[in-house]
Amino acid sequence: MIPSKRSAVAPFIAMDVLSQANRLEREGRAIVHMEVGEPGAPTPALVRAAAAAALAEGRIGYTEALGIPDLRARIARHYGERYGVDVPASRIAVTPGSSGGFNLAFLALFDPGDRVGLPTPGYPAYRNILAALGLEVVEIPTGPADRWQPTPATVAAAAGDKPLKGLVVASPANPSGTMMTRDAIEALVRHCRAEKIALVMDEIYHGLVYEGRETSALEFGDDVVVVNSFSKYYCMTGWRIGWMVLPEVLVRPVERIAQNLFISAPALSQRAAVAAFDATEELERVKAGYAANRALLAERLPAIGLDRFLPMDGAFYLYADVTRFTNDSVDFARRMLLEAGVAATPGPDFDTARGNAFVRFSFAGTNAAVAEACDRLGQWLG
Repeated sequence: MIPSKRSAVAPFIAMDVLSQANRLEREGRAIVHMEVGEPGAPTPALVRAAAAAALAEGRIGYTEALGIPDLRARIARHYGERYGVDVPASRIAVTPGSSGGFNLAFLALFDPGDRVGLPTPGYPAYRNILAALGLEVVEIPTGPADRWQPTPATVAAAAGDKPLKGLVVASPANPSGTMMTRDAIEALVRHCRAEKIALVMDEIYHGLVYEGRETSALEFGDDVVVVNSFSKYYCMTGWRIGWMVLPEVLVRPVERIAQNLFISAPALSQRAAVAAFDATEELERVKAGYAANRALLAERLPAIGLDRFLPMDGAFYLYADVTRFTNDSVDFARRMLLEAGVAATPGPDFDTARGNAFVRFSFAGTNAAVAEACDRLGQWLG
């Protein structure tokens, strides 16, 4: 057997670090996990109860490819309640996590050879999935002048004299945690509309914003694709359940592709997810824990030499400049894991050009774990 050329994508380094950390734990080491963007809190009680009730009925089968009607209707209602946007349930597609949503979006929107813009630093799976699909990735460097988010000017500059077919943007972003302002999102939506660029907005960290509130791209029109998930705010990573909001013209193409790729998202997860929207009280307590972790890191890391990091507007990441200690963040993260027992993700996972200067720390775990990580890093770097 000869592997295909498309299979030669870069690894998802965060998952490789997780594997190494788990191996060390199996060998008896105590590891503080800050490498993967996964909530440390359990799935809300209401969600687990809904799943138990569904299991008790005895039959868990296929569903319609776009999802069960109850969940699609509840997601549509969410957009009216949170953003004041009227989204019909017919435009909702339920997916196997946001990962399934991105695959569907890229397949429905782009053909091999199309050029798709990606801000850097950014989530590595976008780049790797696009590469596996035979698409040309056009990196759009971001920096402090634009609060580490793309603008119409930087998108146009990166495109050059060859037009972009698509643009993938996250707000709040991974790994930076930065969030675009309402005006910035509106300007980007308008630019993409004028330039006929298909805009795919990753809104999976909505709900996890620490000052102000997030804006959905849907507030400025229905000609965008929005991808969201129950993984982050709703603490349902292992349930593999997410959703898309689609323009009408893409609903049937996405449905056809979904039917053939995976038939449907997991039925049990869909039925449980309906209850997630009623678990706000429990989820806000979890979010308060993230806020406490964020404050703890902002206070303690500068004292141990990690005093340069990007604004943590949302999500649960701190993207730290480590050039005071190294010019090779991959080696730095490897030694940090082996010598200090703290697992974090080196920057090349998110930015192939500048990532050697950065390490991403996830603060989605417990306050005790974050405090322990600070203690260990202080001893290791001191």
